[in-house]
Amino acid sequence: MTNALTSGLARVRSVLPERGELAAMGRRPRRDLLAGLTVAIVALPLALGFGISSGMGAEAGLATAVVAGALAAVFGGSGLQVSGPTGAMTVVLVPIMHQHGASGVLTVGVLAGLLLIALALGRAGKYMALVPAPVVEGFTIGIACVIGLQQIPAALGVPTPAGDKVTMVALHAAGDFLAQPHWWAVAIAATVAVLMLVGARRRPTFPFSLVAVALATVTAELAGLPVTRIGDLPAGLPAPSLSFLQLSALPSLLTPAIAVAALAALESLLSATVADGMSVNHKHDPDRELFGQGLANLAAPLFGGVPATGAIARTAVNVRSGAHSRLAALAHAGILAVIVFTASGLVARIPLAALAGVLLATSIRMVEAGSVKAMMRSTRGDAVVLVLTAIATLVLDLVQAVILGLIVAGALALRTIARNVRLDAMPIRPDLPGDHTDQEHALLAEHIVAYRLDGPLFFAAAHRFLLELSEVATVSVVILRMSRVTTIDASGALVLGDAIQRLERRGIIVYISGIRDGHHQPLHALGVIARLDNAGRVFATTPEAISAARDQLRRVGVLPASPHHAVPG
Repeated sequence: MTNALTSGLARVRSVLPERGELAAMGRRPRRDLLAGLTVAIVALPLALGFGISSGMGAEAGLATAVVAGALAAVFGGSGLQVSGPTGAMTVVLVPIMHQHGASGVLTVGVLAGLLLIALALGRAGKYMALVPAPVVEGFTIGIACVIGLQQIPAALGVPTPAGDKVTMVALHAAGDFLAQPHWWAVAIAATVAVLMLVGARRRPTFPFSLVAVALATVTAELAGLPVTRIGDLPAGLPAPSLSFLQLSALPSLLTPAIAVAALAALESLLSATVADGMSVNHKHDPDRELFGQGLANLAAPLFGGVPATGAIARTAVNVRSGAHSRLAALAHAGILAVIVFTASGLVARIPLAALAGVLLATSIRMVEAGSVKAMMRSTRGDAVVLVLTAIATLVLDLVQAVILGLIVAGALALRTIARNVRLDAMPIRPDLPGDHTDQEHALLAEHIVAYRLDGPLFFAAAHRFLLELSEVATVSVVILRMSRVTTIDASGALVLGDAIQRLERRGIIVYISGIRDGHHQPLHALGVIARLDNAGRVFATTPEAISAARDQLRRVGVLPASPHHAVPG
């Protein structure tokens, strides 16, 4: 009993904030506060828009951004993550709102928060990293389409037709508009969207969304345009309450709560991973991130907020704005709280069409055409998984789409492995070539390390093998021997590229040898080895790579100059 209690307390302590991370909030406060202000400016129209799109209203979006944003900033596993209402979560909440009403959405948020905390204490965060890249990409495309379709009624200036199938609702809204067109709403939505899209190309860090919404609001007010506004908002957050909770409805809400928790976990950990990739020395803790999101989703409904997740776009803005610690995300929530308490009257006058324009532009920007084209060219299996996941996201619910994508990706991966002659998937380990001289062995052991990748480099194996590679001890050169890689897909190629970047950030020179003919396509399509190839660091054989590495170390003075001697083949 005592051991179980001690183990339980240790798990709880492992997901709580560390003193050093909290102390880091005071090291560069000016930089973090400026980043927080920038993110808050970007987040305001998104919080309003996603709150309205969910059916809960603009005030719910603001409450979520403030309460969930603050708690996730303090307790989450990423020091750079920004949380709040998101488009993906909105897509899940719309049918819940139709079936169970506002109390159902709030109850689902509480249940999802409890599930996320349970996942964190069960240390399930590491398994979320195994979702294949094509599933994530197809999921993102499907969500972007759904968000765009959700904005059609507001962009056309017509009441939202009844129904929870977004495609049918958009078609009915278009029919209502054609029967009695009103062009002011269309003009406002189009102008805001175009200004955001064009502006983002020229100055990605400038908050064009807020500027566009402000211009649309001022124009609508001065010209007295007949467009629908957000409407009255409460001047502050409501007192926390559990009055919405109906115990009799809990069984029917458990399945939606599982879907919301799964989406919150997936999107938050994906966003945290993006933040890691954009920073140099930052690395998130997946279990602590789940715990922080659990607390955020547990608390937000008490103040009338909707379920929240980590927000990729706002997190990216936070990192680009120079955020150094959790203070930036916390400041973003605080600034939005000030707006809630002091400027609710101004916010109430914003045209719904302007927010529709913001979300239309957001949905377009969610899809990175270059990434989609590269993944479609990678392998036929990756293309199939991407397309199926995107279509399923549009016609089914999001969790079903992810499950379908995982099943198809798993089936294709197993089929690929079954077709290989060799089935031995070996972990990465230092494995120096055995056909070189003792002198060269000494040099290699001192300055160069060669890693042989054996077996399939696909979505699950990639993480298992290459996360170890990025933690290699300090050396001057790493040679990746890939002649024994039997399979490589988009996820494996992307993780390989990430490992190479992490090594190079630490000043380690990377060479690659022995890439099989069939593996060049995904590596080149996703841009993983193009830079190394141009720099002359990709070789057909390992002896050639070793010779080039030794020559490079002589040039930089790591090895003493000596007469060139051939490396045996």
